[in-house]
Amino acid sequence: MTIDERTPVVVGVGQYRQQLDDPTQALEQYRLMEEALRAAGSDSGSAVLAQLDEVVVIGGMWRYPDPGRLIADAVGATSARTVLTAMGGNMPQAILNDAAARIAAGSVDVVAITGGEAVYSKNKLRGLGLDLPRTGYDLPPAGGFGTELPMSSSHELERGFTTPTEVYPLFESAIRADRGESHDEHRRRIGTLWAGFNAVAVANPYAWSRTPMTAEEIITASPSNRMVGYPYTKVMNANSFVDFGAAVVVCSASRARALGIAPDQWVFPVAGAEGTATERFSERAVFHESPAIREVGRRCLALAELTIDEIGPIDLYSCFPSVVQLSMRALGIAESRPVTTTGGLTFFGGPMNSYVLHAIASTVEAVRATGRPGFVHGNGGYATKHSCGVYAPSAPSFGFRLEDVQAAIDTYPTRAVDEAPDGIGRVESYTVMHGKDGPDRALLTLIMADGARALGHSRDHDVMADMTEIEYVGRSARITPSGAVVDFVDRG
Repeated sequence: MTIDERTPVVVGVGQYRQQLDDPTQALEQYRLMEEALRAAGSDSGSAVLAQLDEVVVIGGMWRYPDPGRLIADAVGATSARTVLTAMGGNMPQAILNDAAARIAAGSVDVVAITGGEAVYSKNKLRGLGLDLPRTGYDLPPAGGFGTELPMSSSHELERGFTTPTEVYPLFESAIRADRGESHDEHRRRIGTLWAGFNAVAVANPYAWSRTPMTAEEIITASPSNRMVGYPYTKVMNANSFVDFGAAVVVCSASRARALGIAPDQWVFPVAGAEGTATERFSERAVFHESPAIREVGRRCLALAELTIDEIGPIDLYSCFPSVVQLSMRALGIAESRPVTTTGGLTFFGGPMNSYVLHAIASTVEAVRATGRPGFVHGNGGYATKHSCGVYAPSAPSFGFRLEDVQAAIDTYPTRAVDEAPDGIGRVESYTVMHGKDGPDRALLTLIMADGARALGHSRDHDVMADMTEIEYVGRSARITPSGAVVDFVDRG
């Protein structure tokens, strides 16, 4: 089959890990991205970096106004346009979808996407009263891509639902209750799921943590693996204390040919889809399933004219076990199937918004190795912003396809939030947050008699102890306008 010259092609991927005993030798963040981009250029086997039209950087936990300018100049792409994306774990896949669409349309030929973080070294240096170098902080700002989405409403923050470690466990308890599992059955099942991620990380030379762990070790709290937000121990949370860089280079087929890039290096972005759930997690109709992931993921597969069973390598966003389960349910993926190419955000590591660049790089390599199409899911917020992509070893008979499925997502019902509840509600989900000294507070959501959701909390130590062994979802509880859950009416 003749490949259209405007067909987008991934020609190079690169990853760079900085895991140093001496943090004073650490490279600053843009240098990690530069090293990853150089690796992607080497992976292509060509002089593609000198041909870059754009260098796009995924927004991160640093203050560079235009890190792409520093990187482009360093690799010899001095005339390249530079872009800095908004924050969000969905951004790497979203910007690759955008780049592929613009390449297909003829508006650009060669785009590099890169991102990186040095949270590990920065924290180590802070303990020494030092910091990473700060280059280019006086540059004019780069062009932008995407919009910032606040993680939480003021009411959610006031009620104590402030971070992912407090919200994703709520989804987990709702999943457990929906499946009718006991606490023990549930912990063992998600421990087995996470052990599969660990096994992939152990075999991945780029992974941050390559220590083998059994399911039992993963779910069992210990001094080195304390409970965080029940039922999640430390190693069931994303690990952002890493130093990483990643890069992907995508170009038109005509430019790939002109550069002499070997066809066995080519991997084709076939289709992409985007969509956003309710911006506030508290307004979701239910927590045990995600219509947004269903619509985005299934539409992406349909655009690629593939079923999930025809997909080979998969990387589902994996900041916590709950979002993986939401995605597996939405896409009809069997529980026995591997769903990561990296090892996930716990064991591979979670470099903030740029993790999915590593997922794309690893998936591209797996597509090359297996000859089967791959699937990548990016997630931002609290299972809020979703972007998916399909990558194939051969060009499709159709052009690259990209669709925003927001209209379909918006047809699903939402739920009102009662910000001053007063009365009896049914417990919908909960978690018990732990400090270093043990249980600290329980966070709950309740469904009130009128169907609205109320956000609550309790510091009753007997209740918190019970919640980790006895199912509280479905019980009736009294909640005050301040959010305090003061009694469980049918507590056993």
